[in-house]
Amino acid sequence: MTRPIGSAGRIGRSAVAVTAAAAAWAVTATGLTAAPAAAAPAAATTLKPGDSCTVADLGTRHPYIKTTEVTPTITHFKGWFVTEGTTGTQTVSTSTQTTIAVSVGLNGGADGKFGFDVLTSVGATLGLNVKVDFTSTSTESSALTWNFAQPGYYGAYKGTKKVTGTYGSLNCNRVQQGDGSWALKWIQGPGNGNFTTYTTLEEGVVRCQDKVPANSIMARAQFLLDCGAPTAKAAHPAGAVAPTAQQEQAQEQDRLAQTPALAGDTSAAQPKATGASTLAALNCEPGAYRIDVPGKVLNWSAPLLANDGIRLRESTFFSAHLDNWRLCNVTQNNGVIEASLWNWGNGGCATIPAGIANQEQAYLTTANCGEDDLQRFYVYRDVPGSPKVGLQNKYTGSMIGYDRYADGDLIRQYGSGKQDGTGTFAMTGV
Repeated sequence: MTRPIGSAGRIGRSAVAVTAAAAAWAVTATGLTAAPAAAAPAAATTLKPGDSCTVADLGTRHPYIKTTEVTPTITHFKGWFVTEGTTGTQTVSTSTQTTIAVSVGLNGGADGKFGFDVLTSVGATLGLNVKVDFTSTSTESSALTWNFAQPGYYGAYKGTKKVTGTYGSLNCNRVQQGDGSWALKWIQGPGNGNFTTYTTLEEGVVRCQDKVPANSIMARAQFLLDCGAPTAKAAHPAGAVAPTAQQEQAQEQDRLAQTPALAGDTSAAQPKATGASTLAALNCEPGAYRIDVPGKVLNWSAPLLANDGIRLRESTFFSAHLDNWRLCNVTQNNGVIEASLWNWGNGGCATIPAGIANQEQAYLTTANCGEDDLQRFYVYRDVPGSPKVGLQNKYTGSMIGYDRYADGDLIRQYGSGKQDGTGTFAMTGV
């Protein structure tokens, strides 16, 4: 049975346009009370929508587990007869019953560090030791050595607990409270999806007459033993037993159940990304901004060369507007802005190259502006009066940051963002 962990929901794309940069950034504080100091964020496994976050969290995201289901699953199995005179240690060659692959999200892969964080949160939520590396159980036959002390009909097995469910994403953004003041809160952001993982493999043997815990791996193996079948009751030479009809049916059901979790993904329709964007007519806001490192001199500077990336640079007389960015085709939903970032200096839009978009720490560059979700970014804002923001790529879901504060360092994507605050920037009007 599926078990709800938290409320479901997601931020979808809105068609409500922000009509002016002033509306988008709302820098006036007239009539607003000062925002209360935000508490330190809780651990990733305990965060929930509505909890307080800090300015340093604007460039981060965390998973929260919405539903889970734990199913005992047999990966390898063989029916085995032990007769008088054949007891003792024997090696049984089991055949593959089913395989389980660890997957997170639509692509079924690691999804950067965020995928690892999802699986870590699953383990903490359930109190289970689950696989967090992206592996699968063996598809090869497997030998099991066991000391059979008594004659009888045995099921030799290897098995695990298959863990599936759904997750959501929490992002830090400003929220207006009932008294009109503003505060930073964790909100439900984009990034809903499904996961599949499994616990440590166990092996053993079970007989029809054994009393076993309900809903256990051993109980599942006993079910596969098909104790009511004629084969189980008939005299039989020692050794392997051909699969019964029930075992074959169960194996087929398990095989069908291995359809990747992404087939039932709860996300919105998968955004599109194209390798070569077509030029799009942009509706840009009138203002231009530098994307600064708060309190420091370096900011985003677009490349002059097509094979280079967006880097941290100091603005000078020779910057040639490569450090100036405009928000284009702006929409807003639940207080979160979605926009393309058009560069005044080279006329391109910020993007993640399609060929490396699935990689953690892929760098940002600019390309011809087009209808491409790799060029769309969610903007999470601090309370009004502060220019600080966090940025997230719409297609990959990764947050934007940099590895170290240094002239020439590339701007990159990070699955869960930079927990040291280096994913928080300032949008400074120019």
